[in-house]
Amino acid sequence: MDFDLPESHRLLRDTVREFAAREIAPRAREWDREERFPHEIVPRLAELGLLGIRVPEKYGGAGLDMLAYALCVEEIARVDGSLALTVASHNGLGTGHILAVGTEEQKQKYLPRAARGEWLAAWALTEPGSGSDSAALKTTARREGDEWVIRGTKMFITQGSVGGFCVVLARTNFDVPAQRGITAFVVETNTPGYSVGKKIEKYGCRASDTVEVRLDDVRVPDAQRLGEVDQGFRDTMRILDSGRVSIAAMALGLGRGALEMALRYSKERSAFGHPISDFQAIQWLLADARTDLDAAALLTYRAAWLADQGRRYTAEASMAKLFASEVATRVCNDALQIHGGYGYTREFDIERHLRDAKLCEIGEGTSQVQRMVIAKHLLRE
Repeated sequence: MDFDLPESHRLLRDTVREFAAREIAPRAREWDREERFPHEIVPRLAELGLLGIRVPEKYGGAGLDMLAYALCVEEIARVDGSLALTVASHNGLGTGHILAVGTEEQKQKYLPRAARGEWLAAWALTEPGSGSDSAALKTTARREGDEWVIRGTKMFITQGSVGGFCVVLARTNFDVPAQRGITAFVVETNTPGYSVGKKIEKYGCRASDTVEVRLDDVRVPDAQRLGEVDQGFRDTMRILDSGRVSIAAMALGLGRGALEMALRYSKERSAFGHPISDFQAIQWLLADARTDLDAAALLTYRAAWLADQGRRYTAEASMAKLFASEVATRVCNDALQIHGGYGYTREFDIERHLRDAKLCEIGEGTSQVQRMVIAKHLLRE
């Protein structure tokens, strides 16, 4: 699975792989079991530059490209989906939104602290009644002089209780079509009126912070507005393109980690006097997994490459996310099957990978939404 990557990217991948094996893998099962966000690993992520991957060096980040970002997420996901999700959402959503449309003052204020890990970034689009139909959000922001007053409830917000700031999407205009009346704001999480509701108990990615966020007349100055008034949804679609590349990379990493576990187990486990890797039934599962994962990698790296070339990659990001996420679930499921009864226990990590992988078919737009996006672009062509 060693594609012809530039030397700098191979070195980065190997560095993150070693870090993940040393610092993350030994503790990932414990974090998952306790359903606890691992605050203690955040400084180490920052030291390695993983919290400012796309942030330019002048703001204290690593200033790397989209392909590097995807490789970092992929390598972390090989051992832990929860932390991969943390790194992906911090870089691609909250921080990424400021990087994409923020003013110079906003970038100077938030990006260095995000890159140093002082402030993790959250991003609040989804609501209890709006998921795939994200433009149907009900949170409002009304202008009062030089301030905006934000009111509403957001759901499934990653880093919502541990982040230092949260990019909030709110409706600012009811007199235009839904997609044209939304604006983004940066809300620091210690702002009066910002509070955390229930913690979401999840099937997988249990060590990722996921909560309900309540905004009760949160007041922010106009200087905290991100981008143009009423144009936040347009910007959001751009942010989701990069987010989908990172989720594809997360899925790819989870699948690769699962395949490695299955390979190792199939050589160690014997049945009928032979390692089970000698049996064709097992070999075919392994062969399909390798083939599908290589195809997913090519789609993911293509989308990242297009982004780095400054070309449009909306459909390609959706294709990568759709295919990689469904492949990851299938590969993890087959890898658990290879483990047999042991795979169904918490003694082995494969069950955690399967639980974590399923999120990739839902977050950043479900598989069904990705098919809608792909078909829309295909028909337009």
